[in-house]
Amino acid sequence: MTSSQPLPRGLNSLIPNTRAQASAGERAASQLLHLREATVPVPVLAAAAELIAPQLKSEDAATREAATAVHARLLAAIDGAAPGR
Repeated sequence: MTSSQPLPRGLNSLIPNTRAQASAGERAASQLLHLREATVPVPVLAAAAELIAPQLKSEDAATREAATAVHARLLAAIDGAAPGR
């Protein structure tokens, strides 16, 4: 529920709402889960690679593994980009 929606009152406040509104982040995560291809400018890919690079040295093995995979995909996308992008 967002802050712009009124809170339920009375008996309605005691009944669970199974149709809770998803947050913007939840909707974005759901949509990105199905994303297989996107067109993104190379500078955006380069910025993403720089932002994830510190996680390559994370103490957590799972974080390091995920960061390594994502970083490699970002670098491959940059290397495979058409000239002028």
